[in-house]
Amino acid sequence: MSRAMVRPGGRSARVQHAVHTAVRELEAEVGRDALTVPLVAARAGVTPSTIYRRWRDLQQLLSDVAVERLRPDAAPDDRGDLASDLETWAEQFLDEMASPPGRAYIRDALLGDPDGGNAGQCSAYAAEQIGVILARAAERGENTPGIESVIDGVVAPMMYRILFRPGRLDASYARRLVADLLAASGRTGG
Repeated sequence: MSRAMVRPGGRSARVQHAVHTAVRELEAEVGRDALTVPLVAARAGVTPSTIYRRWRDLQQLLSDVAVERLRPDAAPDDRGDLASDLETWAEQFLDEMASPPGRAYIRDALLGDPDGGNAGQCSAYAAEQIGVILARAAERGENTPGIESVIDGVVAPMMYRILFRPGRLDASYARRLVADLLAASGRTGG
């Protein structure tokens, strides 16, 4: 995780919010390739040196913004059984991450992340969402796989395909991964 993400409040949080907002607005207005630190700084109302102190360069800043954009904004849907919940989540995850903006955010998150902290944060977002699904299923008395099994059987293959073989990714692919995971672990939903 970058230094900017661990500062919880006060001026630091206001600066981070202003800079992140400036990046998102400028991306929409002039395009990502036209972004520069001075342009972002001027829009955010801070000096370029403020940005360079918190994010060593533009790529690190874009990585930090991407991680925030990849953060889920809601709990996963509750469809009433493990298979349906995992299928719905996997379909939404694939749809969001395989979209052109999603792939750009993934690339940005990874490219400006020399220590792997942002990649770890993105992984934690997925694990947290999966944990919610598995906890709901366990509360209903369903036998559930572990979080790491879902990461390995569903998320990892999707991410590989999104990054390296993006053709023909659709909801049926996500459903098949979930079905294969549940069948291999002797679990079925609904």
